[in-house]
Amino acid sequence: MNQLSLFDDRERTAPLASRLRPDTLEDYVGQKHLIGNGKILRRLIEEDQVSSMIFWGPPGVGKTTLARIIAEKTKAEFVEFSAVTSGIKEIKEVMAQAEQNRKMGIRTLLFVDEIHRFNKAQQDAFLPFVENGSIILIGATTENPSFEINSALLSRCKVFILKALEEEDLKELLEHALKSPKGLGNMQINIEESHLSAIARFANGDARTALNTLEMAVINGRMNEDAVLCVDEAVLAQCMNRRSLLYDKNGEEHYNLISALHKSMRNSDPDAAVYWMCRMLDGGEDPLYIARRLVRFASEDVGMADSNALQVAVAAYQACHFLGMPECDVHLTHTVVYLSMAPKSNALYRACETCKADVKELPAEPVPLHICNAPTNLMKEMNYGKGYIYAHDTEEKLTRMQCLPEALGDRRYYLPTEQGQEKQVKEWLEAILRWKHKEEY
Repeated sequence: MNQLSLFDDRERTAPLASRLRPDTLEDYVGQKHLIGNGKILRRLIEEDQVSSMIFWGPPGVGKTTLARIIAEKTKAEFVEFSAVTSGIKEIKEVMAQAEQNRKMGIRTLLFVDEIHRFNKAQQDAFLPFVENGSIILIGATTENPSFEINSALLSRCKVFILKALEEEDLKELLEHALKSPKGLGNMQINIEESHLSAIARFANGDARTALNTLEMAVINGRMNEDAVLCVDEAVLAQCMNRRSLLYDKNGEEHYNLISALHKSMRNSDPDAAVYWMCRMLDGGEDPLYIARRLVRFASEDVGMADSNALQVAVAAYQACHFLGMPECDVHLTHTVVYLSMAPKSNALYRACETCKADVKELPAEPVPLHICNAPTNLMKEMNYGKGYIYAHDTEEKLTRMQCLPEALGDRRYYLPTEQGQEKQVKEWLEAILRWKHKEEY
């Protein structure tokens, strides 16, 4: 009797998210594109045709829960494994037990949380057991498996993408939590519909965050004279004092956000650009990293259309270095808006990339003798520098010397646009080329 009481107490005091973990596909919230009626994963589960797979998606969308449901539905022994706390030794121990289970006709479903944290050798340790059917491997990752999972292991697994939950899904989950006896159904709680919507919006697609926030709000609620627990706006505001934004400075979302910032500036959209920049800063990104990307953008996407952009970007980097966060955010905003509104030209980028390709793919041509340096008499006797004309000695401050190797002839790398100040550069360059081609050098 005492043991039962202790068990009941643990169940009662477990976090709300744990108590409400669904046991069936019918109770599972979200991922209708995978487990809705007739969808591929649901059919595999119902027909007991489950093979090794990778669940890729953000935190709190039900990767572990779905793995548990699959194990229950397919009558497999469920073994949960964490890549954070386990190594090769633990893998071998689990695999040995799984092999014994296989000989007894028992399947083992091995769930590996954060599988991307395993190194190549650790991931390779799963291969023979996946191949001979000792285990059904389900790996969960928040990182792009194309980059983080060994190709040999990935080729033996089906990848399913789990999406962040919609606000309506989260609101449904919160309403269920308030009614379910496993959740808060045994309590009288007064919370407005708008407050549930606010929690769902705050959770940013993460079911665990939504349930934890609701639980915290209930714990800090006020009991009225009718023994009804009231959750008011002030309590809710304290529980949601910081939005739980998904951001991993070393992961895919890091590159997604910097890509969004770069492409918003390129599209001359200052509002979107400032938003993505603030998202990065809010996620803890180093402001100097953002500043360095802005310096790159100034030449890659603005270039000669507004050469002052590079000065503004470099000044922002210096300001970030001097001040740091939080003060430097306004300098980054200044630069992001400036670059967004500047005329755009990628002529410098194209010139650089085209020339690099030629340098890599074509023979290394010798420097034309007439523009070689000739510091010694021997080099002069070998015609180094012969025929060189000093441009400043001419009336036009130009010569018709060929400075490219002969094999490259009249190859053009820098092709200016007519954007911003580069239009004047283009006109001047075209005038130079016309003058140079009046007669052969």
